[in-house]
Amino acid sequence: MDTAVDAFVTHRNLLFTVAYEMLGSAADAEDVLQETWLRWADVDLGTVRDQRAYLVRIATRQSLNRLRSIGRRKESYVGSWLPEPLLTTPDVADDVELAKSVSMAMLLVLETLAPVERAVFVLREVFELEYDQIADTVEKSPAAVRQIAHRARAHVAARRPRGAVSVAEVRRASQAFQRAVEMGDVQGLLDILAPDVVLLGDGGGIKQALLRPVVGADKVARLLASRKVDVTALSLHPAHVNGHPALIVRIDGELDTVLTLRIDDGLVTGLYAVRNPEKLSHMRHATALRRRA
Repeated sequence: MDTAVDAFVTHRNLLFTVAYEMLGSAADAEDVLQETWLRWADVDLGTVRDQRAYLVRIATRQSLNRLRSIGRRKESYVGSWLPEPLLTTPDVADDVELAKSVSMAMLLVLETLAPVERAVFVLREVFELEYDQIADTVEKSPAAVRQIAHRARAHVAARRPRGAVSVAEVRRASQAFQRAVEMGDVQGLLDILAPDVVLLGDGGGIKQALLRPVVGADKVARLLASRKVDVTALSLHPAHVNGHPALIVRIDGELDTVLTLRIDDGLVTGLYAVRNPEKLSHMRHATALRRRA
């Protein structure tokens, strides 16, 4: 049992990351971790050649099972559904591939994949598992997994965020955006927003939020510059959420909204505002995400 505990603890952050990328929900990822441990504790470790691969297989299968219930919840969700934001440790941003894979923009792209396609893409492209290991996990032949991986890569490539952006470019854009929002500066926002910028809001029917996406720099700028609350009660705090720049919005000191940014070519192309309080519990402490143990 001590050996099982040690192996699980060693790979815990990696397993959480796998489940989170599969589900887009930290709460559900935590449940998957519990289910993974219960099954792992019953395994005869003498039969396990690769503990990491075995644990990932359990976590992935549990995530696939849970995706079905999440799908039913989304069908009755009020307004836009956004992934649950995570306050992340600085080293997540340092791992470019990991940060890219857990960004709000990428998680929304992964939402457009079928469950098995999502599992194959995540395990191959992010966690670099071999095709035969993935085949065992999703109960397909290696040849079928290769075809699924090819199809998923093409699907994601057509929708994923554009090329890499330098740290300096990201910092400049996020700081300019924050200044413009704080000052209610419409022109400042127009200067930093891409013409086709999209703003999505998620209140889950609990907090007031946009029920439909807002598209276009002019509409988004005017919405962000409008003052719906006393400016003295509003504060914006820069943070790294899902490995990328974000603003934590507080009203009278209380967490109200997590606003994450997608930045391409020096301009803000995507804004994701999560207000649903049920999705903000992981904003109290930084979450360690890992691609490796």
